[in-house]
Amino acid sequence: MLQGRQTWIFDSKPTIVASAAVGGPFEAQGPLREDFDILHEDIWLGQDSFEKAERKLLEQACEIAIDKAGMKKEDIHFFLSGDLMNQITSSSFAARTLGMPYLGVFGACSSSMESLALAALIVDSGAGKNALAAASSHNAAVEKQFRYPTEYGAQKPPTAQWTVTGAGAAVVARDGDGPEILWATIGRVVDMGISDPFNMGAAMAPAAVDTIEAHFRDTKLDPSYYDLIITGDLGTVGHHIAGDLLQEHGLNISKERFSDCGLLIYDREKQPVIAGGSGCASSATVTYGHLMKRMGKGELKRILVVATGALLSPMSYQQKESIPCIAHAVAIEM
Repeated sequence: MLQGRQTWIFDSKPTIVASAAVGGPFEAQGPLREDFDILHEDIWLGQDSFEKAERKLLEQACEIAIDKAGMKKEDIHFFLSGDLMNQITSSSFAARTLGMPYLGVFGACSSSMESLALAALIVDSGAGKNALAAASSHNAAVEKQFRYPTEYGAQKPPTAQWTVTGAGAAVVARDGDGPEILWATIGRVVDMGISDPFNMGAAMAPAAVDTIEAHFRDTKLDPSYYDLIITGDLGTVGHHIAGDLLQEHGLNISKERFSDCGLLIYDREKQPVIAGGSGCASSATVTYGHLMKRMGKGELKRILVVATGALLSPMSYQQKESIPCIAHAVAIEM
């Protein structure tokens, strides 16, 4: 049911009955390494291309989530997934392997919560009993497509971020035990005229703030309602900008309640990630690994995950277009 202008309220409270996170060697060196189901030592994953490696990451995350839910592939009515590759080929090829009814989504790095929101909508409406939501990214594949191949060793500015190599997946069901999905606020496209692909945090921050404002406007909740409000991959630059904008707009969220997945997944003092993590897998792995485990332990009861995405393409960048951005928020309660 629509509440306000941009928010869905899920009366049946669809449940995340299982989730999984898979990562690469760089993620294995980070502070959240214990929250992954699988961590690979080889960024190639034994494949002959980075793109095939990403597809394998996604397939593994989906298969683990389904297995943890005590289900079979045949029990999943719809598979929703997105990534950053041209025509979301990682998701589409993974769907070929999984053999499920498939809906591909693209919201750039916001795809993790876009797929989760749509999965909850499908389950809540009765259009399907079980749905699988997922997202993935691969550092080397993304760098090759959007910036420079990693083999070049190109120097990056302080605003640049490190794309997470990984995949996250969650099984959403009408019945079962686990965190419940109560609301989803669908974001608008916001473009502040930034055109630098090495400054994604600054480009995405206004979109994150716009969605957070819409969520609290539609739900009439106070920010203190949540134990944690966490954005997808704003990094240090975007996180500071978002915090300042929220203060200017009258939303007082304490520093203890406001965080960013891109700031949690790596140790920025020991790992050369510059401004922090990014990519579809940033919010997907942190949410479906780290945050789900914290909720299971009772450390968090109510969270709002606001995945952020920069909707550029190599073509739009070459045509000197600015970077339109979006953010989708999903409220999860234990």
